[in-house]
Amino acid sequence: MTALAQRNVVMNLVADAVLAGAHQERACKLISLSERTLQRWKNDQANGAEDGRPTRLQSPKNQLSLLERQRLVAVANSPQFGHLPPSQIVPRLADEGRYIASESTFYRVLKAEEMLQHRGAESPRKPRNKPRALQATAPNQLFSWDISYLPTEIKGVYFYLYMFIDIFSRKVVGWQVYENESGALAGEVMRDICARENIAPNQVVLHSDNGSPMKGATMLATLQTLGVMPSFSRPAVSNDNPFAESFFKTLKYCPAYPEHPFKDLLAAREWVGTFMHWYNEEHRHSGIKFVTPAERHAGLDTALLNKRAAVYEAAKEKHPERWSGATRNWQPILVVHLNPDKLITKESNQEEIYQELKLVA
Repeated sequence: MTALAQRNVVMNLVADAVLAGAHQERACKLISLSERTLQRWKNDQANGAEDGRPTRLQSPKNQLSLLERQRLVAVANSPQFGHLPPSQIVPRLADEGRYIASESTFYRVLKAEEMLQHRGAESPRKPRNKPRALQATAPNQLFSWDISYLPTEIKGVYFYLYMFIDIFSRKVVGWQVYENESGALAGEVMRDICARENIAPNQVVLHSDNGSPMKGATMLATLQTLGVMPSFSRPAVSNDNPFAESFFKTLKYCPAYPEHPFKDLLAAREWVGTFMHWYNEEHRHSGIKFVTPAERHAGLDTALLNKRAAVYEAAKEKHPERWSGATRNWQPILVVHLNPDKLITKESNQEEIYQELKLVA
């Protein structure tokens, strides 16, 4: 249902496009508007008719009367049923040979009367807000970490891979494989990272999920001592920690991943060490314009990408007929976002429709 003011705007834009040389059929198709609808709007405008749907009051024939609604509310709040939800009230009424309304109607009426309250002994469910948006413009500003299982030869027993990744450079700045999962071990890895990377207090934000090692008192105390600011995902939302999840997929789906479980802790650490060297020093990462994480972490990516751009420009100059437009974009990525906020534009759709119709014309 389109408001009258918006109808007039759309009709004027289509008329302008037709005057500019566009076909009405194509202009309507571009903005997903039926020509029949456009014709009806024009007829209504010529006859002075208005759309009566917005002002029409509908009253369902099967709705409860006022007296029936009052009876329903009284039953739901009676001593017999006041402590029960509608899902329990309706079957009990049926056992007594009584039918007042359906379960969904009970819920709908009680909601309208603001009588739907949490009645369980447990705490009510709390809303979970998206974690705050973070961004990095250089290495050693924003880290992400997680723990993944590595299978052993004993069913149900695993080794635990602790992994810390720099989100800006995609370099794994610290890792270790242990036989158990604990915040104390994670704290040891983080202390080593801060020493090797010369991390100053309040320099780094460390993002993670809501696992017990991540939110445990030992790990939080270590981060406070190091001056590292923690950040957490929402419970059971893996998309809030995408860089760690993406890394583990790269690790476990690479061709070199062992077909058989790890024999012992030493074997697991040796294989992970080999993979980490390949990932940091040899792997051209698609998310950072196909330079290695180590090169970007060291600040060498800009010179490498400028060199690639020069190679492409020289190739285009030599054979311009092979290029229909600009060369490949080798500009470095300057900002990396973690859980960015959705951009909400306040401009109306009128300008978008106008630009699309201009393209048609």
